[in-house]
Amino acid sequence: MPFPRYAIITPARNEGRTLEATIRSVVAQSLRPSEWVIVSDGSTDDTDDIAKRWSRLHPFIKLVRREGGRTRDFGSKAVAFKAGLDSITSKYDFIGNLDADITFGPDYYRDLLHEFSDRRLGLAGGVIFELIGKEFVPQRNTPDSVAGAIQLFRRECFEDIGGYIPISAGGIDAAAEISARMRGWRVRAFDLKAFHHRRVSGGNGRVFKSRFRHGVAHYLLGYHPLFEIMKCAYRAQDRPYVLGALCTLAGYAWSAAIGYERPVSGEFVDFIRNEQKERLRSSRLFKAVLRHS
Repeated sequence: MPFPRYAIITPARNEGRTLEATIRSVVAQSLRPSEWVIVSDGSTDDTDDIAKRWSRLHPFIKLVRREGGRTRDFGSKAVAFKAGLDSITSKYDFIGNLDADITFGPDYYRDLLHEFSDRRLGLAGGVIFELIGKEFVPQRNTPDSVAGAIQLFRRECFEDIGGYIPISAGGIDAAAEISARMRGWRVRAFDLKAFHHRRVSGGNGRVFKSRFRHGVAHYLLGYHPLFEIMKCAYRAQDRPYVLGALCTLAGYAWSAAIGYERPVSGEFVDFIRNEQKERLRSSRLFKAVLRHS
């Protein structure tokens, strides 16, 4: 039985330093995509030149140029993804986002698509190993959460959730997987390694700003306040340790204080909060806090 067809979209803004490594990984796949659209989102470096050069060598690669805004944010990424989706002309059964700073082994997509033999699996991906210092360290994610950098959707699932929601503070990938679960689709991260090569931040100032933005995104997605507190307590063991966790909590509290309007429905908020309450009930950390309160 032949493998189903899949298409990939890569929103990229000034990713010339890492894009070529990502392209080499995709070109080397034992099962290539039917189409791969690289959306240059207002790039001013050599991103366009790299994509054009490889598209001449491999017709399944296409460059789409989008004149985006002046700033890089996750809302712009969602809009760029939509531009790539609108340009796809080939038939496909699965649609994926692939960031321009990811590499993986030659059987990554073949093995991932094999997992979709489960008809209720709507969204899947591998496990991200992020470059920290000189080492690749696995990200801390639950098995029912897939990093946005490598999300692959069953086409019916992606259409069911209405695609990515533009959220400037981030969380478009979380919103997508929560929406998928809310509509009865399974979401699963499998033991397939993907390596993230671009450093998210280069210094403590940027780390703290990023963590604050995470807190804003969590509020916009409707995270339960108690879950956010416990999540920050758990993340305090990650660099920059307690200060990073406090920045995330501050972003959440600040957003609540000014009353940010959420881009998701009340049904969405109720669903994620019910999920989080169940996770809190089974959390060893939460139970430990209750024992000592």
